[in-house]
Amino acid sequence: MAKQPHLLVESGELADVALVPGDPGRVDRIAAQCDDSTVVAENREYRVVNATYEGRELTICSTGIGSPSAAIAVEELEAVGVDTVLRVGTTGALQEGIEIGDMVVATGAAKDEGTTKRYEDATVPAVPDYEVLSALVDGAEANGEDVHVGPIATDDAFYAETEEYVENWEAAGLLAVEMEAAALFTLARRKGMRAGAICTVDGNLVEGTQKGETDAEELPPKAKNNVERAIGIALDATTEL
Repeated sequence: MAKQPHLLVESGELADVALVPGDPGRVDRIAAQCDDSTVVAENREYRVVNATYEGRELTICSTGIGSPSAAIAVEELEAVGVDTVLRVGTTGALQEGIEIGDMVVATGAAKDEGTTKRYEDATVPAVPDYEVLSALVDGAEANGEDVHVGPIATDDAFYAETEEYVENWEAAGLLAVEMEAAALFTLARRKGMRAGAICTVDGNLVEGTQKGETDAEELPPKAKNNVERAIGIALDATTEL
């Protein structure tokens, strides 16, 4: 089989489980918590690394921002033998009381994006695999984290999230909004893969705290290493899958 055109990987090169952050820089942050790691490929927004964590072989692959690039990553990961993907990301809270630094594990994602509509009807739910969901929740609770478990929204347009959008999401009981989970859940389900997502809160849209608006010195202690803690939970979950 020829190399995949975007990830530049071939069948047999990757592990069966992949952690899929959006940010290519986060790939190295995940690898830093592993026992060893090797760069496999790098192209555009995609950085692919193989690693070992507590004896468990895994792959780390960035997806870039948004559902279109995330869908490409899942398509090509599945094509070379990956069967489980875990999103490790950041998210904006949509309910009062969800604090910066808290963890959100998604039980489903509203399809407020355009990518999944090219694959299936919008009424088909975007949901994670139960085993992956359970492993992420168990890992968060075992680490004493404030974990919120419930539905989220996946949105395409970061700068078009108006007050009306936020109010509608809040009224629907959605916990948070991010930009990739619906595509990951949808593609994984359609391809017989397992998928899940854990995101750490970096702002609260309902309370008026958005990404980049809070001085790092004013953040609560749990918010200062929140990404590293989310990474640790996801890595622990891989050992159970």
